[in-house]
Amino acid sequence: MNFAELYRRLDESNKTGEKLSSLVDYFGQASDDDAAWAVFFLTGRRLPQPAPNKILRSWATEEAKIPDWLFEETYAWVGDLAETMSCILPTSTSSEEISLSDWVDRIRRLRGMDESDQRVALNALFAQTDERDRFPMMKLITGAMRVGVSQGLVVRALAKVSGLSNETIAHRLMGDWEPSADAYSRWIDPDTADADLSQPYPFALANPVEGDVAALGDANAFLAEWKWDGIRSQLIRRSGTTYLWSRGEERLDGKYPEIEASAADLSHDCVLDGEILGWKEDQPLPFAELQRRIGRKTIGKKLLLEVPVRFVAFDLLELDGVDWRSRSQQERRAKLEEVLGTEQGTFRISEQIHATSWSQLALLRETARERKAEGLMLKQIDSPYRVGRVRGHWWKWKIEPYTIDAVLIYAQRGHGRRAALYTDFTFALWDNGVLVPFAKAYSGLTDQELTEVDRFVRANTQEKFGPVRSVTPHIVMELAFENIQLSNRHKSGVAVRFPRIVRWRHDKTINDADRLEDLKRMISPR
Repeated sequence: MNFAELYRRLDESNKTGEKLSSLVDYFGQASDDDAAWAVFFLTGRRLPQPAPNKILRSWATEEAKIPDWLFEETYAWVGDLAETMSCILPTSTSSEEISLSDWVDRIRRLRGMDESDQRVALNALFAQTDERDRFPMMKLITGAMRVGVSQGLVVRALAKVSGLSNETIAHRLMGDWEPSADAYSRWIDPDTADADLSQPYPFALANPVEGDVAALGDANAFLAEWKWDGIRSQLIRRSGTTYLWSRGEERLDGKYPEIEASAADLSHDCVLDGEILGWKEDQPLPFAELQRRIGRKTIGKKLLLEVPVRFVAFDLLELDGVDWRSRSQQERRAKLEEVLGTEQGTFRISEQIHATSWSQLALLRETARERKAEGLMLKQIDSPYRVGRVRGHWWKWKIEPYTIDAVLIYAQRGHGRRAALYTDFTFALWDNGVLVPFAKAYSGLTDQELTEVDRFVRANTQEKFGPVRSVTPHIVMELAFENIQLSNRHKSGVAVRFPRIVRWRHDKTINDADRLEDLKRMISPR
């Protein structure tokens, strides 16, 4: 099975078992080079784009000998750039099979060429690629490889192929690595020593509490902590060097110098799991303040003073080279307190909440917002540190979100299986008689509701702005979000966290929608 066939199988199935079987078949047959690159793409990584989409669209239109308007209409209907270009390019009679690693080599070489040479090379590649292979190849070129496969599913497939545990494979895929035959061989080799000093562990994740929290069992069987809204991170201190990793596997070295400076004073090598928070005057700052430091290459003295950070540690994963993840939550917590002591500077230990009943914890949870927290974390005291989101071990018991009724004013097509429907929406609130956009949301509606909204968008489009359509204000929906903060980067003057659709308010007209001042009144005083 080549990569194009794997892509088709994954794209055409919505059953996890079928996807897993296809992955196992592919990794069992592919060369180590191809398998490594498949892992690279299927876990969400991408190549630098060889040319901007605008140029790729222009070339494809000229090669297809069609007018620009026809390309735009086709693209609007198909909803996916890679698929549109694959469909309109001239038919190839080639039956040559090109390996995935060969595709990658050719695509990477394009970046060093000028535009005319790029076009010649791309056309040569298209001429050697039949319709079966062209679509996934265009996905790689445009950087839009989405086939409904999670990193966890790739881990499970590699574990089946290698005979290793999911935990071992997940650990080996963490951190920085370059796809190669040697890398793939190391991932599946039972004798490989995991010795990279900078390598983080896979993160343990929590499931949301649904329904009555008492259904989890005895409250005394859980350790309770505040759930903070920061950057989930691992701090690694090994052999005199500090490494910082985000949950998204981004290296954060150099971005939070105060944390790294304090890590140099730790008396033990260790790996800590925790949260990076903006912290000032003995309380966490809103996430919007921390965002001022995210993505900056250099942090000036002024910003360091305005948004100082803390590393709030809540777990110990490794101590002096020994993996502690299999030990109980209670044992890891006790050792964490011993390692960090009563440190109250840049390092802090997440506060443990003492309560003997769910009713007591429920009352404390109601105070989360005034503490700048999102709710409570509940962790079984006898639980090991698990890989991923394993039910029954860690739970997040968040406070009820903010909600507001807003008007849909813009719509854009979705991605992947939603590419044919308008599913990504912009919502607005009233401000002095004008609808002002304030949030984008795309989750929360049923498939039937999405189809109804899509039909409305097509019938009520006022203007087109590239892929975005402005629509006649008519639909009102209730949105939920976790937090709100004043922001001069947004036209509305506010920024909301994690907006999503709660329900379609068929019972309300646009005149019943909320006002921008209603939203601003929800902002908690700092």
